[in-house]
Amino acid sequence: MSTVAADLPAASAIPKAQFDWLPMALVAILALAAWPLIGSSSTWLTLTVAGLAMGMIIFIIASGLTLVFGLMDVLNFGHGVFIALGAFVGMSVLGSMGDWTASESLWRNLVAVLPAMLVAMLVAGAIGWAFERVLVRPVYGMHLKQILITMGGMIIGEELIKVVWGPGPQPLPLPTALRGALVVGDAAVEKVRLLAVVIGAIVLIAMLFTLNRTKLGLLIRAGVQDREMVESLGYRIRQLFVGVFVAGSALAGLGGSLWGLYQQGVVPQMGAAVNVLIFIVIIIGGLGSTLGCFVGALLVGLMANYTGFLAPKVAMFSNIGLMVLILLWRPQGLYPVANR
Repeated sequence: MSTVAADLPAASAIPKAQFDWLPMALVAILALAAWPLIGSSSTWLTLTVAGLAMGMIIFIIASGLTLVFGLMDVLNFGHGVFIALGAFVGMSVLGSMGDWTASESLWRNLVAVLPAMLVAMLVAGAIGWAFERVLVRPVYGMHLKQILITMGGMIIGEELIKVVWGPGPQPLPLPTALRGALVVGDAAVEKVRLLAVVIGAIVLIAMLFTLNRTKLGLLIRAGVQDREMVESLGYRIRQLFVGVFVAGSALAGLGGSLWGLYQQGVVPQMGAAVNVLIFIVIIIGGLGSTLGCFVGALLVGLMANYTGFLAPKVAMFSNIGLMVLILLWRPQGLYPVANR
């Protein structure tokens, strides 16, 4: 009996699933494939860093939305309003800190940028709470109504932004120390793009740690996989819904403030324009997958920059072509989530 009991754990051990590295390798494959087409190593490096920076910002914006869909099954087409709101709030905060942004000290500039991003997150998160409570909550489980109501909410939000900040585009000058570029060999890498890469990496690490190393993350991942099971264990999935929606809105606000710095200007309709890229990223990555969202965002950012340099006329359609090719290869996305 003791021998049999000793053998039971080994016999019942569940083999660990092997991690699929192939989707992540696509980022390196795309970058290496573009190198000989571009011809110049310095130009390739500049475009690659710009693409990674763009991808990181898109990931920050899309990561919250992919969790909202994965956990709440909500198609929030109004996500763009939080992007625009974050950009305008960040612009206002930076504008009120002229002594700090005009300094040539990098640390003083970063001290100005940090509260601008935090305030953008707080405001976007607060508006996201109201958005979920007033518009989204009555239409849970009704996808068509979700699309119509959230798109209507975005239109109203854009009009309110026009009332507060005006209808026209507004410049967003970079802080003095973040202007210009760092020269690496013959390549010039813009400082603000390096900042976007660093912030994106911090957000990615924080999200992976939260989702994989905390009880809250365990509940979120379990809710994405099987909401009914989480509810049957006695957890209040509704409160988790609201928290995830607010967090997703706050991340959109952070991404919007970064996008405004990246473009060095803001416009009320900027959220609707970025929305297209966000949904392409979510579809490529696999609906509800955070890692897939990250890989998809990097692919979209690199593709947009490479094709913008090589063939500007097809740059607008390049990411749609990328999405089609990936879905032909993996119809459920790069890292599909169960039950999606």
